[in-house]
Amino acid sequence: MRQGKREGIITDEIARYEEYLVKEKHASQNTVASYLRDVTQFSGYLELRGTGLLEATAETVQSYMDWMLRRGKSAASITRFLASAKSFYNFQIFSGKVKTNPAKGVATARVERKYPKILTSKEVDLFLEQPQCIDAKGFRDHAMLELLYATGIRVGELISLDLDDLNLAAGFVHCSSKGKERIIPLYRTAVKALQDYVWKIRPQLVSGEDEAALFVNMNGERMSRQGFWKIIKYYQEKAGIEKEITPHTLRHSFAAHLLENGADLRAIQAMLGHADISSTQIYTHVVKGNLKDVYQKAHPRA
Repeated sequence: MRQGKREGIITDEIARYEEYLVKEKHASQNTVASYLRDVTQFSGYLELRGTGLLEATAETVQSYMDWMLRRGKSAASITRFLASAKSFYNFQIFSGKVKTNPAKGVATARVERKYPKILTSKEVDLFLEQPQCIDAKGFRDHAMLELLYATGIRVGELISLDLDDLNLAAGFVHCSSKGKERIIPLYRTAVKALQDYVWKIRPQLVSGEDEAALFVNMNGERMSRQGFWKIIKYYQEKAGIEKEITPHTLRHSFAAHLLENGADLRAIQAMLGHADISSTQIYTHVVKGNLKDVYQKAHPRA
């Protein structure tokens, strides 16, 4: 097969796979981007060896993983590639382009399970106290951080919220993600912070009456992911907390603290929007680990 024709087929197959991930699987932007990157890089590896994606075998998948390892790729990156490849070839089987999945049965690299880092209750209190409600930015930032810890939503979900997704009278927020919807309650402090922001501050910030975004930047437009990351880092430094804090740190802390205080695992799963309970069960290990640390530090005979 001529080189130009082969590249055209590869491009078409990856494009169809992207459409499948977005429209059929309702995968997140991050998942789509990582899966496509993995498959595209694998395609480039195969092209240099005179073959193509639809001609791959279990041996070529394994040789690519060995090649990644020799180039210093982490076990986690290699394992993720294998998941991407399995997904891609399952789609090709469904489409009738291949008969078997060459990634199925290939041994994955061993990955040390890393449990999420969480903040203590005192650290959360310290962090949430940092925004000073003396100007528009302080009120907005305070409301954003309180909402994030109150609900455990993802940063992408936070910045995608519209004003209509908030029901302050009933004390809940409506969140849509990956084609699924969920209702998450808000504690009183979060409701108060949001009331102050929505009623007093947001009208001063929005660039126009047709702006639907709940949280906007100082130019009056929807807050960006990068903009919110900067806010998190600013208040981490201001609080003097040495632990690395990301938007996901508050999500993990939300789940672990609920579990520590007796919340049902299924209820936490629903609020986090996990499709599989196994994703939520990881917090039981986090809580157990924290209890062990507390015991070791506090027990006089430990």
